[in-house]
Amino acid sequence: MTQTTMDKLGDIELFVRVIKKEGLAAAGREVGLSPARMTARINGLEERYGVRLLNRTTRRISLTEEGRKFYVSCERILAEVEQAETSLQTGQTSFIGALRITAPSDLGQQYIAPVLSKFVEVHPEITPYLYLSDSVVDLIGNGFDLGIRYGTLKDSTLIARRLARNRRVLCASPDYLKRKGIPVLPEELIQHDCLTMVRMAEPLTTWHFQGTAGNSSISIQGTRASNDGALIRRWAIEGAGIALKSYWDIAEDLKAKRLVTIMDNYQYDFNSTGATEGADLHVIYPNRRFISQRTIAFIDALKKHFSSVYS
Repeated sequence: MTQTTMDKLGDIELFVRVIKKEGLAAAGREVGLSPARMTARINGLEERYGVRLLNRTTRRISLTEEGRKFYVSCERILAEVEQAETSLQTGQTSFIGALRITAPSDLGQQYIAPVLSKFVEVHPEITPYLYLSDSVVDLIGNGFDLGIRYGTLKDSTLIARRLARNRRVLCASPDYLKRKGIPVLPEELIQHDCLTMVRMAEPLTTWHFQGTAGNSSISIQGTRASNDGALIRRWAIEGAGIALKSYWDIAEDLKAKRLVTIMDNYQYDFNSTGATEGADLHVIYPNRRFISQRTIAFIDALKKHFSSVYS
């Protein structure tokens, strides 16, 4: 006999309770089940899916990798159920639960964080988590609801929706260009101070160009390096060198004339495909049948924001 949906929901709720109470016995006392019965329920859950969810000793429990991923999904499911109940009782849509987002450092601070703050003001029962990193983050493995990325999507298990058109630009401060001169050709960058992005401990010192004469790649001499795009932008503003940045990262600096772009007759990127295919801004999310309504609502808020201001 197959287990009913309500029975499965009960097991999910019990599993989440065990994690939050940090033990089978403590969770069992809350729901009136003996330790033996609690153990049987968790064993049944593991047998149903064919994976071990918990590491158990006489003193403590901990989540396995599969258990951690399952726990994140269970929390989403329970939050959706609570949200549906609230909507039925009040006649209003109220988003409840965690909203986990990852975005590049510079873009996240300048644009995503303000949109998220306004969204939470409207939906105060949402608990936001914004993780800023210029590395490519594993959305599914780290339990994120959505991510913001520049460029084309290589992972076919994810869905991408474009938020805004974007391009990479070479930029520097007027003071730096006055002191060092303005490069016109890619190979001239070898003689300049260049600011190097670092991803996954790898300095991105090869810059790729596409121009009317074809494609080329230049190995730049990095004088400063960082894994934080916001710091690269700050160094460029301070006159430390030339940076390869996304347009939206420096849009306000261009308006304020803190930075200027150079060599605008080329397309650039840190990889050869980006130089030819572009670096548009996308929101990405797991390709699942279950996507929380709060995630969908926040994606819509992002699309509305970028289409109205940055189209």
